Amino acid sequence: MNLPASRTYGGWLAIVRILTGLIWLVHAVPKFLKSGMFLPPSGFFASYLQDGIAKTSGPYHDFLANVVAPNAPIFAELVRVGELLVGISLVLGLFSRLGGLFGILLPLDYMAARGALGTINGWGTTDACIALLSAISLVLPTGRVAGFDGLRAPRARRAPAVVAEVVPERPLDGPQAPP
Repeated sequence: MNLPASRTYGGWLAIVRILTGLIWLVHAVPKFLKSGMFLPPSGFFASYLQDGIAKTSGPYHDFLANVVAPNAPIFAELVRVGELLVGISLVLGLFSRLGGLFGILLPLDYMAARGALGTINGWGTTDACIALLSAISLVLPTGRVAGFDGLRAPRARRAPAVVAEVVPERPLDGPQAPP
């Protein structure tokens, strides 16, 4: 049984990476096109933040209430720019491992803000799925095929071709018994 070439696996990984990047772009682009519906004070980010403050406790609650809420416009910009950069990174295969890392951190943060990290139902959400898809780009070299990471990666040196060599030898005189 022959296994497919690594280029075949790389092609499938590139498809997963590109589709994951497109999902990120589908979420990010409307936040730029319809800024008023996302940005504070009257956009989705403000209500999401208020729900997060109400549903969380402990240090994360304190972070949301004392750091994020007073600086909501800055954090809203960070969210939408972060989602856009993750999407571009994964679609282009440029710094795809870094894009994969932030593609994990963003949805985990969204899940934490909803209080979903500690529940089994929270791990069955779209955010958990996109974090898993992004994790593939973090742990595997998904940007090496059909991506700019492949241009930056050091090429493996090809082994020199093996050439058969014929060494002339004197023919045997026949069987000989030990003395």
